[in-house]
Amino acid sequence: MRRDLALLLDRRKNPFFEHGEAEYFLAERDGRVVGRIAGIENRLHNETHEDHVGFFGFFESENDPIVARALLGTTADWLRGCGFDTMRGPASFSVNDECGLLVDGFDSPPALMMPHNPPYYEGLVEGAGCTAAKNLLVYENGDAENPPPVPERLSRATDLLTRRLGLTVRSLRMADFRDEVERVKQLYNAAWERNWGFVPLTDREIDHLADQFKAVVIPELVPFIEKDGKVVGFGLALPDLNQVLRTNRNGRFLPALVSILWALKTRRINRCRIMLLGIDPAYRGKGLDAVLYHWIWAKGTGRGIGWGEAGWILEDNAVMNAGLRKMGFRVYKTYRLYERRL
Repeated sequence: MRRDLALLLDRRKNPFFEHGEAEYFLAERDGRVVGRIAGIENRLHNETHEDHVGFFGFFESENDPIVARALLGTTADWLRGCGFDTMRGPASFSVNDECGLLVDGFDSPPALMMPHNPPYYEGLVEGAGCTAAKNLLVYENGDAENPPPVPERLSRATDLLTRRLGLTVRSLRMADFRDEVERVKQLYNAAWERNWGFVPLTDREIDHLADQFKAVVIPELVPFIEKDGKVVGFGLALPDLNQVLRTNRNGRFLPALVSILWALKTRRINRCRIMLLGIDPAYRGKGLDAVLYHWIWAKGTGRGIGWGEAGWILEDNAVMNAGLRKMGFRVYKTYRLYERRL
């Protein structure tokens, strides 16, 4: 929605700008806008990885190599002036936001908070001197119209794991929402710290996201795994609001909000996106991801949600990719992050 994008770009209101900077550029020809891009400095990324990587994001262009080269060249110059030796992207603003260029899977619409672009973008970006840095894999499973039952093997494995490890699983408690967010904060950054390109979220950024999600979250689709009262894993699946939003052609807030709330109330949304799984490092490799998927699958089908997107997953994350395939998920989209030496 227009309001959400304006908030995202607002240097005064988006907590990203507490540790980052951005410069926005438009490409014009004869007074008409033909492209856009942002150059992005993410100090938290550089502190985490001890590198000199700057980013580009919000890239859009007509199918014209001259426009693309001008946009990416101008951004490269700006990033070089900031002291960076590498440009990476697209990331709008970071890997915690929309990121990656869609390079495979153009025949289906994007799920919530996932980017989409024409196929010709790949040629434009590579023609401007960018090379592939990492592929991001996105999986799907199920049938929106005919929800499949939870696989019996997954149910048995979940029951065995929870009993053997003494785990309990529960839904998000909306009455305790603020404290639940604090529990996620304690686990989130530790759960992903080893991932390539990972950038930790600040407390303010997590609060900001939580405030945005609160009105549309389905508590049953946000499972918490506890061991002796301590949260050791959580998952976040959100209803695919794009099923409703793609009919809101002008991006206006109020009509879209009314449509979303009505669709949630009447359970018209039958797709979801599994956005996050976080596991305490001490419990990695013990199968807790399967417990979370089982919970989301079972609770989702109970609400008439028959299809789910899981991802993105780094192409070289062997454990996560193998686990998803074992549960019957298949890769149906591939996004790519690019790099260009400065």
